[in-house]
Amino acid sequence: MADLKEPPPPTTTTRALRGASLLILLQILSRALTFIANQILLRFLTASLLGVSTQLEVYYLSVIFFARESLRVAIQRQDTVALSASLSSTPSDETATTPSGTAKDGKDGAAGRDGSDGSANAKATQAVINLSHLSLALSLPLSFLFGHLYLSSLSPLTIASTPFLVPSLYLYGLAAILELLSEPCFAVMQIRFQFGTRAAAESVATFLRCAVTLGTAVWGAMVAQKEMGTLPFAVGQVTYAVGLLGVYLWKGWGLGRREGFSLLPRLLSGGEKKQRELEKEKRTGDGKEEETMKGKGKGGGGGKKDDFVLGYFYRPTLDLASSMMAQSVVKHILTQGDTFLVSILSTPTAQGVYALANNYGGLLARLVFQPVEESSRSYFSRLLADSTTTPPSSTTPATSSTSSPTSPTSSSSTTSPSTTSPSTSSSPKHPSPSQQALSQASTALTTLLHSYLLFSLPLLVFGPPASSPLLTLIAGRRWTSSTSSPSSPSSPTSPTTTDSAPATLALYMYYIPLLALNGILEAFVSSVASESQVHRQSLFMTAFSLVFAGTGYLTLKVWGMGARGLVLANAVNMVCRIGWCWGFVSKWIKERSLRDGTGKGDEGKDGAGGKEDGENVRFGVLEVLPKPGAVAAAVVARSVVGRVVGGSQEVIGAKEAVWELLKIAGVAVPFVVAVAIAEREFLLSGYRALQGKRQQQKS
Repeated sequence: MADLKEPPPPTTTTRALRGASLLILLQILSRALTFIANQILLRFLTASLLGVSTQLEVYYLSVIFFARESLRVAIQRQDTVALSASLSSTPSDETATTPSGTAKDGKDGAAGRDGSDGSANAKATQAVINLSHLSLALSLPLSFLFGHLYLSSLSPLTIASTPFLVPSLYLYGLAAILELLSEPCFAVMQIRFQFGTRAAAESVATFLRCAVTLGTAVWGAMVAQKEMGTLPFAVGQVTYAVGLLGVYLWKGWGLGRREGFSLLPRLLSGGEKKQRELEKEKRTGDGKEEETMKGKGKGGGGGKKDDFVLGYFYRPTLDLASSMMAQSVVKHILTQGDTFLVSILSTPTAQGVYALANNYGGLLARLVFQPVEESSRSYFSRLLADSTTTPPSSTTPATSSTSSPTSPTSSSSTTSPSTTSPSTSSSPKHPSPSQQALSQASTALTTLLHSYLLFSLPLLVFGPPASSPLLTLIAGRRWTSSTSSPSSPSSPTSPTTTDSAPATLALYMYYIPLLALNGILEAFVSSVASESQVHRQSLFMTAFSLVFAGTGYLTLKVWGMGARGLVLANAVNMVCRIGWCWGFVSKWIKERSLRDGTGKGDEGKDGAGGKEDGENVRFGVLEVLPKPGAVAAAVVARSVVGRVVGGSQEVIGAKEAVWELLKIAGVAVPFVVAVAIAEREFLLSGYRALQGKRQQQKS
């Protein structure tokens, strides 16, 4: 019985780990390349065009997500052993055997072990390819449906003032369809852990997209002397899809020829009617035709239900994908709901300015905070799962605790909690290990939160005044002008105060620490929360989304704050999420501390937190906040920067921008020294911990 996942498990694990490392490196390089390309492209764009391009990207991502997400997850989770068994017992038109055991082509049914294994593996791969083609079938109606909904939501003024908007929408839809054409090849490479092909395809596609997008924008501005609107983004996205499809077809076609499967749908079973006929032939050979006919009746209802729908699609995986579709809808609404709301309540200019601030401000969250959150989630899951598992000598099995990392859900949120099922009771005979692990987890969480707040101080002090000169250097004077988009007459308020990119980026600096705190707290929650607690959290997240909607309506429609209103609405939403997570973590630690900390262990003191056995594990605000000396240094430095630099957002040249940044750096040096002195105990303890780990690794 062949399995899809060859070679043997140790080799597969090694290849998976290498592939994951390769994808991480690819992600960094792709983001770096995209970031550089965007810096050049921003000099040819207005804020309103950037906002409309963001809406088109959401349209494209929605088509892609609904067409393939549930199928991808279902294919990855399908039981390959059961699939192989179904394929070996299900006759097809090409390979069906007669009751005598001879194949239809006249060859011996046992053609050899190698041929049998290769054929079974090829058929299993073909089953995956057939299912992947459903993504393409779904993409056609989805692209037309979402495209119609998007066009109907736009005002006539936006359509008229945005060059090539409708052709760009058509090109984005075409790009989604072309990208989904490569889904069968992607599925084959994914189940075989051939991450190198994926890395090559995405690298080539990303490079082509950046080159074509930049080339189209520069050609339109310098050669054709024509406003290209959103067309460069659309042409670049089509090029990305073509590059992706080309590499996947090149690799997949050669692999299919060698192993005997087709990238096109191929019949795997003769269907239920064919299976009933074969069962009838088999039963006839045993002299049981009359009983068979009675059982089947006129309609043949007694026959076995075929495992393949229409002879092409493996039924269990298809059923799983169908059941996951509803979850995908909810997930996408929670992921892109903020973007949908923003597109309704704000102007394209405000969306473009916010997108610029989010791209620069969110870069720190994507490159620094996200890896820390993912590693801490794994650490907390492993540590607390081990501490709450009943010892092997116990006769009562403990509920397993697992947590799978999840990807960031949106630009304004870092992670979505995964469903976990930790054990809620520890062994009463062994309270000491659980108490020690609980203390370690509390200490680690407190250290991370304290570090985040400590490193947020210079961001809060120097980030807002540095936003204008930084934008001048990296995005050009167009984005630091008093009016970010002079061609946006639909803006209800003065762009000087509402849609200023420097002012929006300055306000975004206060939002970044909230992103950091929420990310690490939700990582802890997703590591320890039970299934019912995760459902409760989802309800609160939905309620907080409504809070975001209400705040967004006030800041955008009532108060007319523009892009800054979007930042404020997201900040309010993030504060709500942080408050819920903080309450959950505090309650969770307190309950287990009271339960496990009543008895005395043999060690006297735990090795992580330095707390005596029986003492409650503490997790509070005072342990997380920076020292008063560090806060005082931040207040003084902010006052000095305000006097030296000032709060003007006027347009300045490159030389003036460099001079402003040098003055800010001059204030930053004594500030860093003062904070280091105030936090010397914390910094020294962290340094000693790192040195201890290095010595342990050497020994």
